Amino acid sequence: MEEILQAANYLKEQGITQPQIGIVLGTGLGHLASHINVIKEIPYQNIPKFPISTVESHTGKLIYGTLGNKTVLAMQGRFHYYEGYNMQQIVLPIRVMKLLGVEFLLLSNAAGSLNLNWKKGDLMLIDDHINLQPSNPLIGKNLDELGPRFPDMSAPYHAPTNAKMEAIAKHLDITLRKGVYVSVPGPMLETRAEYRYLKHIGADAVGMSTVPEVIAAHHMGLPCAAVSVLTDECDPDNLKPVDIKEIIAVAAGAELKLTNLFIALINKL
Repeated sequence: MEEILQAANYLKEQGITQPQIGIVLGTGLGHLASHINVIKEIPYQNIPKFPISTVESHTGKLIYGTLGNKTVLAMQGRFHYYEGYNMQQIVLPIRVMKLLGVEFLLLSNAAGSLNLNWKKGDLMLIDDHINLQPSNPLIGKNLDELGPRFPDMSAPYHAPTNAKMEAIAKHLDITLRKGVYVSVPGPMLETRAEYRYLKHIGADAVGMSTVPEVIAAHHMGLPCAAVSVLTDECDPDNLKPVDIKEIIAVAAGAELKLTNLFIALINKL
């Protein structure tokens, strides 16, 4: 709690007060930040106790400003277990957002499509998740100031907001799939056998993030919604080598759709 409070107090001193919407921008999805009327930008390395983003496609700065009719606080780049960070470090920014007054959390990520009826470049609204990370941010002594010891996880993604997002996508003529996201440690991509296993246990898309952040948000009573950009097709019977540069390129190609979807949603929250 001391580290969370230290980071939150620093940001308050920098003029970040009462943001309404928190946003986490994933791999290759930082373009939304260009639509924010920026009040303040702060590199992660300037914020006490914040980790530093080590992934090339993650810029690593916190952006405070307005987007449409809301005040937002956006993470341009997130943290992953495969970078060597522990779960408490990964979710520290989410907990800080809550202490700063954020009322809703929007997340995005790049993911591989396990559903063979979908194509790369599609968007997937996350309806539920499977956590295959080796830990989670609630392990250890409970932070009673933030939430209960045993939080319910029957509906970690805010159903009314998901319904709004589906209606907006239909209005904007954006294909928005809906499915289950499975989070794995990474950083290596999966084998053919692993893709078969993940599909067998009920996943529609696989990635290396998001779930720890959602667990932390749900623990604090912070409602959230999340969208994956499907960047590659994970067909174990026709698997081809994938380069991370290709994944980032596909994510960048889908940015406009995701940006339009998020902006429209934020104005309706």
